[in-house]
Amino acid sequence: MVERYLRGIAGFFILLSIILAYYVHPGWILFTAFVGANLLQSAFTNWCPMILILKKLGVQSN
Repeated sequence: MVERYLRGIAGFFILLSIILAYYVHPGWILFTAFVGANLLQSAFTNWCPMILILKKLGVQSN
């Protein structure tokens, strides 16, 4: 369940930052890069800060 939340949050952040980059300021693309880099590092290290936050909020693991 926590992985499903993680994918939803990451997708939301990426779409939101692209919208903000288009309508507000191009610098928001850096937030998109940050989310992508975090997803990439979590694929190699099996550690993601958002998963820790979700678990502290009470989201159950599979």
